[in-house]
Amino acid sequence: MKKVFLYYIVALLGMLVPVQAQNKLIINADQGKEVISKHIYGHFSEHLGHCIYGGYWVGEDSPIPNTRGIRNDVVKALKNISIPNLRWPGGCFADEYHWMDGIGPRSQRPKMVNTHWGGVVEDNSFGTHEFLDLCEQLGCEPYICGNVGSGTVEEMSKWVEYITSDGDSPMANLRKQNGREKPWKVKFWGVGNENWGCGGNMTAEFYTDQYRRYATYCRNYGDNRLYKIAGGPNRNDYHWTETLMKSAAGQMHALSLHYYTGSGNNRSATQFDETDYFNTIHSTLYMDELITRHATIMDKYDPQKRVGLIPDEWGVWYSVEPGTNPGFLYQQNTLRDAIVAATNLNIFNAHADRVKMTNIAQTINVLQAVILTDHEKMLLTPTYWAFYLYKVHQDATLLPVAFSCNKYELNGRKMDAISVSASKDAAGKIHITLVNIDPNKEQTIETELRGAAVKNVSGQVLTSAHLTDHNTFDKPNTVTVKAFNAAKLSKGTVSVTLPAKSVVMLEIE
Repeated sequence: MKKVFLYYIVALLGMLVPVQAQNKLIINADQGKEVISKHIYGHFSEHLGHCIYGGYWVGEDSPIPNTRGIRNDVVKALKNISIPNLRWPGGCFADEYHWMDGIGPRSQRPKMVNTHWGGVVEDNSFGTHEFLDLCEQLGCEPYICGNVGSGTVEEMSKWVEYITSDGDSPMANLRKQNGREKPWKVKFWGVGNENWGCGGNMTAEFYTDQYRRYATYCRNYGDNRLYKIAGGPNRNDYHWTETLMKSAAGQMHALSLHYYTGSGNNRSATQFDETDYFNTIHSTLYMDELITRHATIMDKYDPQKRVGLIPDEWGVWYSVEPGTNPGFLYQQNTLRDAIVAATNLNIFNAHADRVKMTNIAQTINVLQAVILTDHEKMLLTPTYWAFYLYKVHQDATLLPVAFSCNKYELNGRKMDAISVSASKDAAGKIHITLVNIDPNKEQTIETELRGAAVKNVSGQVLTSAHLTDHNTFDKPNTVTVKAFNAAKLSKGTVSVTLPAKSVVMLEIE
């Protein structure tokens, strides 16, 4: 009788104690079709705070090691994450920027007031030639955003001519006078920025007409072919997307999308609790819904998916660091932000059929920066290391996955505990990126690889003791990538245990 009673007690306790379900992942390694464009891993740098001046540009006379005024340490760091493209000069700054002020001898360039960002004086010492020199040093493609808000059709048309014309034309000859004989190759061209807001406060209908007009005069010169990007919606403005796609899809190659995680929440970048963390990740996951719904509208007018969707401003937006200029948007960067970045990159990869490029905001010293500088000092943020792990997906084939996972729960709210992406590169190597969003529990995953003979697995991990951990100039390596040995291979199945609050990249051969 005692044995029977104990049996029921044990069974009852088993019902009361929740048992964590098994995370299961199936990867079909022989069924990939879509290519993850390397341009999904792009960056954005605006004339804002110390992104350009003190970030990239120190001038040729600076004691900081530089090449023609551009910091050598920054170039080396960005090349190490294989930066594919760089968006410039804005942002809101783009629609008050007049490019001819930024060419010719620097001592003769007119100054302006940067009305959007801090009201500081912009001396235009970093202009078209300097930016394109930067892109050549980085080995990346330039993405230039033209001025629709306060500029003219003629001004934008002449900028394209100045940069790309190889003929005997007024703007090509002016470029040669300024020291550049051969034209540059510039593919990505944005026709305005946030024209629903700082770029002119236009209606969707008005901007659509303006886009058609400006884009008409953005010409192809020689063998340079522009990839014209229309200024797309803010967040969930589906009417904006509908209007542009209905009336201008035939004149565009892509449509931008802007969405920031946690914008305007007045929260600290480094002092937050688990509720703040949960809300930030929940806000990040909204990106998937935004892409899905905007893409559905685009499918109606472009079923062949010729027009790309480009989230060319994304990332976290917190309060500025205490004591800094509010108009400079300088914020620190913690392990939380690496998890945000990795989760976003997994989302973008999953939508590789429509998402052809993205640009994190911003590269240096602004918002979710991958690099912070302080005069001669430089550090790499946790977000930088997320991009370092994920560079393996660039131009690789997206692999379809079937996935079931546990939930991360807080105060009665739930979300998937794990985010995943998988790809196969040109050499046949399979890469899996996994994010354990749960800050409290490790997660064990059984991964079945179908259509591949697996011989070896290795990996790297990004994690730290606390979500608030971040790198400082005194301690620049608090959060960094380390070797990962918790993946085991048995009969074609990979078993991996992800630490709590971590990003893991597995390489399978």
